[in-house]
Amino acid sequence: MSIETLLNGESKNVEYKLAPPSRSINYTKTAVAFANGQGGCLVFGVEDQTLRVVGIAEDKVFAVMDSISDAIVNSCEPLIIPDITMHDVAGKTVIVAEIAPGLQRPYHIKSLGQEQGTFVRVAGTTRQADQPTIRELTIEGSNRSSDQVQCFGLAVTEEDIEALCASLTKTAKDNAEDPSKVKTVTEKQLLQWGVLAEQDRQLVPTNAYAILAGNTAVRSVVQCGVFKGTTKAVFVDRREFAGTPQELIEESYQYVLRNIHMGARFKGVYRQDVYEIPPDAVRELIVNAIVHRSYIDHSSIQIAIYDNRLEITSPGRLPMGQTIERMKQGYSKIRNEALASAFEYMGYIEHWGSGILRVMQEVRDAGLPEPEFLGGDTDLRINIYRNGSETVSDDGIVTGLRRDSLSDDGIVTGLRRDPLSDDGIAEETTSKTNAAPNAAIAVVSSQKERILDALRKNTSISISDAIRILGVQERQAQRILKSLIEEGSAVKIGAARATRYAEAKKRTELHE
Repeated sequence: MSIETLLNGESKNVEYKLAPPSRSINYTKTAVAFANGQGGCLVFGVEDQTLRVVGIAEDKVFAVMDSISDAIVNSCEPLIIPDITMHDVAGKTVIVAEIAPGLQRPYHIKSLGQEQGTFVRVAGTTRQADQPTIRELTIEGSNRSSDQVQCFGLAVTEEDIEALCASLTKTAKDNAEDPSKVKTVTEKQLLQWGVLAEQDRQLVPTNAYAILAGNTAVRSVVQCGVFKGTTKAVFVDRREFAGTPQELIEESYQYVLRNIHMGARFKGVYRQDVYEIPPDAVRELIVNAIVHRSYIDHSSIQIAIYDNRLEITSPGRLPMGQTIERMKQGYSKIRNEALASAFEYMGYIEHWGSGILRVMQEVRDAGLPEPEFLGGDTDLRINIYRNGSETVSDDGIVTGLRRDSLSDDGIVTGLRRDPLSDDGIAEETTSKTNAAPNAAIAVVSSQKERILDALRKNTSISISDAIRILGVQERQAQRILKSLIEEGSAVKIGAARATRYAEAKKRTELHE
């Protein structure tokens, strides 16, 4: 780092001292914080408030350099060896102590002990590390992945392992273009990934096993909420989801889609529902949050929908060696190696490091501002800003409806879901306008008509055909088909992967 850059102001990686304090702990704890993070520089001879270069007296420069080096070397554990240099700035001498990122984490002040003497950098300040951060630093220092560590207090049977293998295999096949090419997950595969471990010739579950199985031994929760305005002052709706990663992804994803604006794009006589935020970008960010979050930190993933943005917060500092800048350039740093392997197999991750790049491109293509990345010291927050429009249309035809007009089963409620009580029961109030419900009814009616039109033209269709025709996710396509069956307009033929759907009259004619 050049001296010019060092003098641009304090930051996550730069801290100023007018002169070496009489108590060396005032800067040795910052040296510890730099070693526990991305490294940094202590600059002596600069006033932090004004950036005024005061310098160190020439007759004291070498003595000061020696005292700084001795203080850091003698006070910190494991050993930190600073690179100390002096620089001339407008005829005045400043001293720079550069601290490299450490590999033997956690670093701490000897006299304070590890629990009280471990420090990290947070938003340009030096702060004492909490217990989850110390545990994560310890795992980083041992070159392990926390999800591959044995989950103590949890035992598994052969039946449990078989059930997990079946669940992962089913998800992989559901997400694959050609399910026949998907290999079945085996016990051996779980061992290779680190989902299982061997101890005393017995198979034991790791933290990754607990997460993938949806076991509460490792907390894995996603909190979702809708807020009025641009702050968390007023709740409109809130939900909390727990379970397997597959369940968390799907439930969180559908929650977001139900609570953001949706318009329509017409191509000829066909209508395609279009969301204001690209659904693929939403799904990618949720997947990234679940696979890359810190599970040592017991906080929840939070997905907040404000009037002006979608905000997704993932617990835990960025992994060692990762920065927001590198992440936006496509560099990947895997925190949870076992989970990442399982997610890649299931088809949630295509190429490590490419997900954020795809999100940024999809958001730009939708005409929205580039996603905003914040934090990285204690958690990572990503904002996608909404453009304020409720409609998306190539030919100017718009609907201006909201997905939250629909209930989970696709039935229009006509009620606005307002703040939830503590027991999770929504306090519903009648809407003063029927605009949103009427628009929602129109969408459902249009979707049903398109499916019926396809059923009239074909002997039968599959769920994949319905998804393609409607341009929606599988869950919504299933709701429309179920509604048509209940109305007596369609019938279900076959079961499992062989399931087809036909027009009710056509099925009767075939039997006759």
